[in-house]
Amino acid sequence: MAGFPRAACISLSLLCVLFFSFSEARDHLVGGKTDAWKIPSSESDSLNQWAEKSRFLIGDSLVWKYDSSIDSVLQVTKRDYVTCNTSSPIEAYKDGNTNVKLDRSGPFYFISGSEGHCEKGQKLIVVVMSEKHRRFIAISPAPSPVEFEGPAIAPASGATTLKGSLGVTLGVIVGVVLM
Repeated sequence: MAGFPRAACISLSLLCVLFFSFSEARDHLVGGKTDAWKIPSSESDSLNQWAEKSRFLIGDSLVWKYDSSIDSVLQVTKRDYVTCNTSSPIEAYKDGNTNVKLDRSGPFYFISGSEGHCEKGQKLIVVVMSEKHRRFIAISPAPSPVEFEGPAIAPASGATTLKGSLGVTLGVIVGVVLM
């Protein structure tokens, strides 16, 4: 039985590592590279394609790197996003090294402040997941940014499968340590 306290410590340590790895706020470099804030060369090069493959949580930040002498980032309403209206942004960023903290769940809309760039596709929708999705983000599907209203579709959740897998994995680890 001398191995039991050791096994309990190892299991507790593993749980702490798993918990903290799923709950840290992160900085997301927009597009995954420093030169991504530009007019896309094709639909597949769109920043929305990148955003659909990423997970954004409350507390995360978006980071843009761009030439501030020729471009800017505007945070706008959904309507201004769809119409590419640059005249009344929620926030305007012109420093070339923009960092925007995602402080709530839901969609965030961004467009280029350079004339004609938004119309050519230089824009981004980021959907931030709610707190209830925070624990098991590694397996849930990314919300798809949508430009137009439509009926809501409930996402499928793999959280139950993940809970079961973690339980089995931890049980096996504890069993091996106790042997």
